[in-house]
Amino acid sequence: MGGLRVGVDVGGTFTDIVVFDPATNSLRLAKTPTTPANPVEGIVEGLSASVDLYRVDVLVHATTIGTNTFLGQVGLELPRAVLVTNEGFRDLLEIGRQNRPTLYDLFYEKPPPLIPRSRRYGVRGRIAVDGSELEPLDEDAVREIARRECSRGTKVFVVSFLHSYRNPSHEVRAAEIIRKECPDAYVVVSSEVDPEPMEYERTSTAVVNGLLMPVLSSYLSRLGQALESRGFRGKLLVMQSSGGMASVEEAVKRPAAFIESGPAAGAVAVAYFSRLMGVRKALGFDMGGTTAKASTIINGHPDVVDVYEVGGRVHMGRPLRGTGYPVRYPHVDLAEVSAGGGTIAWIDPGGALRLGPKSAGSQPGPACYGRGGRDPTVTDANLVLGRLPLQLAGGLRLNRRLAEEAIKEKIAKPLGLSVLEAAWAIIQLANSIMAKALRLVTVEKGRDPREFKLFAFGGAGPLHAVELASDLGVEGVIIPRMAGVFSALGLLVADYKHYYKAPLGKPVDEIDEGEVEEVFKALESEAHATLESEGIPPGRRVILRYLDLKYWRQAYTLRVPYTGSIEGTVEEFHGLYEARYGYSSPEDPVIAVSAMVEAVGVVDKPDIRLGVHRLRRSVKPSEREVFVGGGWVRAEVIPWESLQPGDVVRGPAVLEGVDSTALISPGAEGRVDEYGFIRVVMK
Repeated sequence: MGGLRVGVDVGGTFTDIVVFDPATNSLRLAKTPTTPANPVEGIVEGLSASVDLYRVDVLVHATTIGTNTFLGQVGLELPRAVLVTNEGFRDLLEIGRQNRPTLYDLFYEKPPPLIPRSRRYGVRGRIAVDGSELEPLDEDAVREIARRECSRGTKVFVVSFLHSYRNPSHEVRAAEIIRKECPDAYVVVSSEVDPEPMEYERTSTAVVNGLLMPVLSSYLSRLGQALESRGFRGKLLVMQSSGGMASVEEAVKRPAAFIESGPAAGAVAVAYFSRLMGVRKALGFDMGGTTAKASTIINGHPDVVDVYEVGGRVHMGRPLRGTGYPVRYPHVDLAEVSAGGGTIAWIDPGGALRLGPKSAGSQPGPACYGRGGRDPTVTDANLVLGRLPLQLAGGLRLNRRLAEEAIKEKIAKPLGLSVLEAAWAIIQLANSIMAKALRLVTVEKGRDPREFKLFAFGGAGPLHAVELASDLGVEGVIIPRMAGVFSALGLLVADYKHYYKAPLGKPVDEIDEGEVEEVFKALESEAHATLESEGIPPGRRVILRYLDLKYWRQAYTLRVPYTGSIEGTVEEFHGLYEARYGYSSPEDPVIAVSAMVEAVGVVDKPDIRLGVHRLRRSVKPSEREVFVGGGWVRAEVIPWESLQPGDVVRGPAVLEGVDSTALISPGAEGRVDEYGFIRVVMK
């Protein structure tokens, strides 16, 4: 094998590919249109055109197939599934929680249960909250359900009993019976997927996991076969929503952990390079073809949350609680808004300019692509304003006339504006929406954006970043090398990562430190076994310990690094609680809900620093008129590839690259660093 490492990120518009060759310490990239109906086709065709697959040792893949499945994408139908739970609790999925995302909407309807009531079964048997058995499991009832549903072609059985996190014996026995009666079905046990209290969240997580098992298994199997048919003999890995990668085997066991893997890769890239650059507070700003995403990275670590809802609605960058299906797995906290390059601008019935959520995607794409699109997009507006070249470095020629016609007919005429005014209004609206997303991950969390540096990436991110930074008052902007495929590059700097939990469920005063040590050792044994199976040697394993703590009578926990003692960890808890909520209650009892182990398998990272003696390309200087800040300015146009460490770019300037275009506004100045990143400061 040739030792190549490849990252593949499937986005809503483009599939991005980055290839790293350790022998020459070189990176190369490729972008190919995403094929939503059959993503495997787009991946394999793009890879075959850009790399000899037989030379690839490791291929890391980020996919949104989980999200797409619950959003109803054609070709990704949910399998037939059954839920087996306690008698009297078959409606748990339907009842859920009392979250009302639209409090005054009299016509609001909760999302339909993922498993209909006719396939939700209650059986006798009960485990108490302390783990003791109150009533034995009705094994005959479980056996009858398994036989009946297996004969009907059921592919997935989900078993979720009350308090199984304390004592999983009933779930384990029910699973044994089902596997014997229906050996070809997928059987998911809630205590293995999510061993924590709160039965609704645990059951929902198990159901989502079960429904995705055959979908992800089939997808990864087809991808693996297609790659092997083209000569690939290396290791296929998958990015998780938490920002760590895992083997295909782990992905199939816990597919709910991989639902938002693509967006997480961008945050991982920001985290890695912010550590290298000594940037303590960083904002990740990823503007692609369909959406724009914001993330926060503190001390080289992305913000991670434990619960999110798949298939739900999003309002101004934040998921509306109660509109989707809860999944209790760690994932990178992102604010996502409909403001990508292909997002469509339109006029609502009240005569107001709107943006999204519809996107032109890769087919037909923005009007300027000349592929049949008739709706104006953010890309069309940027082209009309002179911010984009008429021909992209990848070979696609943009048609300014078609962009102007789309904006004129759909926006300018209805609003009584000129085409130029309408295009500028679209850009201002897009910037306003994206600034909202950035404020969600800073201001609304009690953080001052002026203390952050903004990492701008994605195909369109560098085009809007400096204007957004000026609006937010951030310290500066960092535009990465290979910005248009930065998330795919993030796949090559990600480590293996896994999480393991065990319940405690006691006041901290009643917990013996020896007991906690035994719990951690058991979890670590499981973690080491997984990392061993993935080929991670002991010297490259990092095990981190945490306790999930809460005050008495509170519903939600706060994760605290375990200091080695209960007393020290509780002190940390009080401090973290006050930092987050503005107060703490040291006099109140503290409950240890669960212990958690984070297992990290550290991999070698590519060194992508540029040599300071690279041959400078001979480039003829050029200029063009660019609309910035409400008026036209004469901007220098610089081929991105011609820059080398130490170069200074003074605005107004446009940097044109193979994968992205950047705009340096008047008064801003960028300097190229050793990584080929452009560090921009506003003066």
